[in-house]
Amino acid sequence: MTGKVVLITGGGSGIGQAAADLFTERGWRVMIGGRREAPLAEAAAHNGANYFVGDISEPGQAKALVERTIAVFGRLDAVVNNAGLLAVATLEDADPDDVAGLFRTNVLAPTQLVRAALPYLKAAGGSVVNVTSAVAQRPHGKGAAFYGASKAALDYLSKSWAAELAGDKIRVNAVAPGPTDTPIQNNAGSPEGVALSKKIQAERLPLKRMGEPGEVARWIYLLAEPASNWVTGQIVAVDGGMAVA
Repeated sequence: MTGKVVLITGGGSGIGQAAADLFTERGWRVMIGGRREAPLAEAAAHNGANYFVGDISEPGQAKALVERTIAVFGRLDAVVNNAGLLAVATLEDADPDDVAGLFRTNVLAPTQLVRAALPYLKAAGGSVVNVTSAVAQRPHGKGAAFYGASKAALDYLSKSWAAELAGDKIRVNAVAPGPTDTPIQNNAGSPEGVALSKKIQAERLPLKRMGEPGEVARWIYLLAEPASNWVTGQIVAVDGGMAVA
């Protein structure tokens, strides 16, 4: 055991669960958070993490998650903002409430969590890893604008917080995944539609396949761990070459 503690949102499935698995394998103590208890409980039974059920975009929930982590472990060394909301909407069809929901989950929630965690990250000289998206780097098809904009905002916050918090010895970086085979992808439509979407996405990538959650999780871990203590303010694309396609 390293004695170090990481808090991972969206830790019940996909990239978040893969990250929780990896951190526990490397001896970290892990708290995972999310909105739905069933996947969190299943993930925790698999990897031994503790879990917290709540929506951290709601008032008081981010603070409650941090307080729960401290109550269980007594410290906090890293925060991984992985929870996110994906929605497809064109400018013509976008519902203002849906757009606001994207920004609440993808921008406000990470902001509230890092703010609540600051005293403990300062004490530990800790780190933050925000999971953004390769879609934020360039326009990516019809209907992706609002999702991409919310993730671009988190990219900008990552760099800004890195500069702002460097004096407190807190590092802030982001991982920007490309198309990754996760439950979000698998639940995005009918089985036939999902299969076609995956095929199209893979064919657009230079490496001709979608990523796996564990391939993204490795970079989350690398950026969070103390061995990367001279790396801050970076947006690391783990995207199968999407940026150069």
